[in-house]
Amino acid sequence: MCGIVGYIGNEEKKEILLDGLQELEYRGYDSAGIAIIENEKLNYFKAIGKLQNLRDKTKDYQSSGFGVSIGHTRWATHGKPTELNAHPHLGKFSFVVHNGIIENYQELKTQLQEEGVHFLSQTDTETIVHLFEYYYSQNSDSFNSFSKTIDRLHGAYATLLISESSPDTIFFAKNGSPMLIGFDGDDIYFASSDTPIIGRATEVYYLEDGEYGYAKNGEVKLFDKNGEKSFSTKPLATDKAMAQKDGYRFFMEKEIYEQSLVMSDTMIGRVLEDRIDFEELDSELFEGVTNIKICACGTSYHSALTGSYLLERVAKIPCQVEIASEFRYKEPLLRDDTLFITISQSGETADTLEALKMAKREGLKSLSICNVDNSSIVRESDRAILTRAGIEKGVASTKAFATQTMVLWMLTLYIAKLQKTISQDRLDIELDAMRHTPKALLVTDKLHSKLTRLSKRYLHGHGFFFIGRDLFFPLALEGALKLKEISYLHAEGYPSGEMKHGPIALADSELFTIALMPKSLHYEKIKSNVEELSARDATILAISPEPFELADDFVQTIYDTHPMLEFFEMMVVTQLLALEVSVRLGNDVDMPRNLAKSVTVE
Repeated sequence: MCGIVGYIGNEEKKEILLDGLQELEYRGYDSAGIAIIENEKLNYFKAIGKLQNLRDKTKDYQSSGFGVSIGHTRWATHGKPTELNAHPHLGKFSFVVHNGIIENYQELKTQLQEEGVHFLSQTDTETIVHLFEYYYSQNSDSFNSFSKTIDRLHGAYATLLISESSPDTIFFAKNGSPMLIGFDGDDIYFASSDTPIIGRATEVYYLEDGEYGYAKNGEVKLFDKNGEKSFSTKPLATDKAMAQKDGYRFFMEKEIYEQSLVMSDTMIGRVLEDRIDFEELDSELFEGVTNIKICACGTSYHSALTGSYLLERVAKIPCQVEIASEFRYKEPLLRDDTLFITISQSGETADTLEALKMAKREGLKSLSICNVDNSSIVRESDRAILTRAGIEKGVASTKAFATQTMVLWMLTLYIAKLQKTISQDRLDIELDAMRHTPKALLVTDKLHSKLTRLSKRYLHGHGFFFIGRDLFFPLALEGALKLKEISYLHAEGYPSGEMKHGPIALADSELFTIALMPKSLHYEKIKSNVEELSARDATILAISPEPFELADDFVQTIYDTHPMLEFFEMMVVTQLLALEVSVRLGNDVDMPRNLAKSVTVE
């Protein structure tokens, strides 16, 4: 979830950029940089780590008079967090910053290298600036070159480009990633959200997908596929806290809504037409591996359980899942034919890190699934796959869980293809379902308002059962965890078939049962289990594409052709239910009592 700022005008540009990037720190980043053209001379500075490192680098630099400037905080997707990979990226006479992922960057990079272009970084972004300069070498027209460049880009992007070929101009384009333009007299600002320009700009225009153009002489020229277009601005909000939340009441709510977008980021460049490709992995990692062990805590443990069902069913490889805090002390038997996978949002989870070190001492190959590059677990692992979820400020994890689960699904198909345990026809079905996942994660006004209304019925009683079978058992565990974390109500996740083996003794009208009833997986079995609870007068909230006549409440889902599409759609329902129950109880949704975002102690 990288951040962009830009400014064209006469004010001191360095401080505008640095202050703007400071306001974007909440999005998460591992490096930062700025580039400024004034008096037709280009200056740039980059630093890894915290923004203070960039401030220290620029302490002796001051900009004065008219100029153009861009800045960026980077959350690594392609390439490690190094100064070479940090934005802005340099051509011979131009700089670019970019949020998103260019899906066809390898194709563009290969073509440019054949033309003699030398690349410095491992990023997809660098292709933009070299492509621009390639076209400029042919036509000497900056805007024409930028337009041709944008036409070649496939994927998600919000980008700003400055060049000594047009030292009074900022070029911009937006597709899939957010960006806005702020106005204050002749001063023009760019940013990936409101917060960097609140207090500076007074009016704002939010760019739409497919729009591009340039800012020059206090004016903005805007274009789309139909040519130049007019636009109107609106007053800029003044509340920075709300601006960080993009108008949502809580960060957790914002992050639930973000899941569709970040899931696309997780898949881009990995979900290809006929296969899964991880640039982070190679076949060597899996040589001699006949078993997988996954170790994690909390929400990451639930994603690991989901992954174990997929790995055994599709990749046909034995998989055991361990709670890291238990694994450390059970004197586990570890064999060198086992791939040891650790999962952690922060990459600093103490129990998981120590479990990884144990496995390393026993000589096991290791792979981590994590949201933070260069974290302790990533550094300790032989290989790492980043989830690309961006920073998650809500303590109760939502988009981290979704992206971890997606990575495990992709990894399953990757291993299945490698081990020849999946046919191409089956693989094509899985890939098609993956491509539909962002749509399954969309939150509609109708769905959210329904759960807001329903939540008032679930504030009292003696507890909740979340029940599901197969893949939906881990989702039941996760749904229960979300509710208990932020509402402080007692909730348990159970395999629905286990109800009759003891827990059904609790069933009465004050027991709330959240039943996950997917149509594509064991529906009749789950239906039978829920009927047993209903017969004991339990209050039933059924989540299913199929209406259930015994349900006291019913949330109808859309997808019913693939279990994972149903999984992700039902996941969103359980997250929103937990959110709305907590709101009605008056709790602090983002900072629930007794909990921390990254658990770095035993």
